Amino acid sequence: MSIAHHSSWLKQRHSGVLLHLSCMPGDYGIGNLGKAAHRFIDFLSSCGFSCWQMCPLGPTGYGDSPYQSFSSAAGNPYFIDLKDFEKRAWLLPEETASLKSLPDDHVDYGALYATFWPLMAIAKQRFDADPSAKSERNAFAGFKRHHRDWLHPFSLFMALKELHLGMPWYGWADPWKDWKKVASMAIPDDIAAAADTHAFLQFIFFQQWDKLKQRAHKKGITLIGDIPIFVAYDSADCWQDPELFTLDTQGLLLHGAGVPPDYFSKTGQRWGNPLYRWEVHQDTGFDWWMRRLTRTFELTDILRIDHFRAFDSYWCIDGMAETAEQGVWLRAPGHAFFNAVRQNLPEARFIAEDLGYITRDVVELRKSTGLPGMKILQFAFGHDEENAHLPHGFEPNSVVYTGTHDNDTTLGWLKKLEDNNLTNVTEYFGLYDTDSAWPIIRAAFASPSRLAVIPLQDLMNLGSKARMNIPGTPSGNWRWRYTPDQLDELNANEQERLLLWHTLFDRKPHMSPVSTS
Repeated sequence: MSIAHHSSWLKQRHSGVLLHLSCMPGDYGIGNLGKAAHRFIDFLSSCGFSCWQMCPLGPTGYGDSPYQSFSSAAGNPYFIDLKDFEKRAWLLPEETASLKSLPDDHVDYGALYATFWPLMAIAKQRFDADPSAKSERNAFAGFKRHHRDWLHPFSLFMALKELHLGMPWYGWADPWKDWKKVASMAIPDDIAAAADTHAFLQFIFFQQWDKLKQRAHKKGITLIGDIPIFVAYDSADCWQDPELFTLDTQGLLLHGAGVPPDYFSKTGQRWGNPLYRWEVHQDTGFDWWMRRLTRTFELTDILRIDHFRAFDSYWCIDGMAETAEQGVWLRAPGHAFFNAVRQNLPEARFIAEDLGYITRDVVELRKSTGLPGMKILQFAFGHDEENAHLPHGFEPNSVVYTGTHDNDTTLGWLKKLEDNNLTNVTEYFGLYDTDSAWPIIRAAFASPSRLAVIPLQDLMNLGSKARMNIPGTPSGNWRWRYTPDQLDELNANEQERLLLWHTLFDRKPHMSPVSTS
């Protein structure tokens, strides 16, 4: 099936900053939806930016990666601003003191996990008993009814993970590993209570997120989310609908996702996610996907599709393989899928993460849908003379980044360049007397790409210690946080230059990037 070529939704020149919520300052061990997030929106607006891009927002598990979430619909409770709980006396200052003692320049996920969850059970008990919270309890009941299709199984999933001491669902005892049996059971009171705590945390997350989104829109800031193409194996999604994924009747992984050897890894990347049974999805008109996208667009205005190429073809690895070196490329129904998206979600706006090994068919799929692709300035050198990431050759319907969450910071990258590449980079970006990411940031602003997105670490000119993720490494990632002083210093020293560049390179926020006019 083919579709007609569609024009891009990205009509004007804009700019944005890439920053995940976990990276923000805050009193409770990890960035959250409180004061620092609202202040960051003010910073973006004051410097002329019109977009804030972040990583996926779901609850994370082993490895702490936002790209391996326990649910494609839920928010991460770690991002809740607990000051609201303290104001309502659902938590007391002496109880949150252990969270406040956690590091402020990085996330200690182990300590956070051990401290956070017992406090949430206490907060839920006090919420239930609070005589002044009657209206909130009514709103909570309405929230559960409205989101029941995903919230009920997700909440039970998390409660049952606690019962099984964190074990993945496919290792649970019968009947708990079978959602269809669980859905028809009378749930024991203790499990039901634990599930209700998880539902409560989702209620609070969505309340706080809605306030942040309203603040962003009031300030003219468009929120760019991120949707992993695959869901995590250990997720409520796979537990609830195993027939949609490459799992056997016992829930074991038959075939998994990843990529063959590439720039990031000599043995490829074995992600461990199940693949889709695309024929089942297509038979239902991609109903599961349409519901997933609808939910995600309730949070953000634009979605970056991680690993876009898998809508055309995907690397299929044996479920028992230890690396991604051996596999086979299989076709996906990309054109039929995006036809369904256009019919069901005509206003949906996407960015295609089209990095890595890209075939002509993948390029054709992206162009036929009108989606802007991604250009990474750190990838512009060291490959060949016709590199697609050299900025003078960018097509306007694209999004340029100095680097992404998977790259080193630009300063860290510069310091590791070998002689020949260093010479070329120095000449191309005019780095002669500087050891700074800013000339490369300027090149992104000046490029033909209609949207330029800069990681906050590059605006702060930070080195490799501020890197977010090293692909293929299972631990030690997603930890970096900035401090309030760092943002203050950036705002004081660079605001005028950023405002000038927004004018000079025609990236002033004159209208929303999602405008079709």
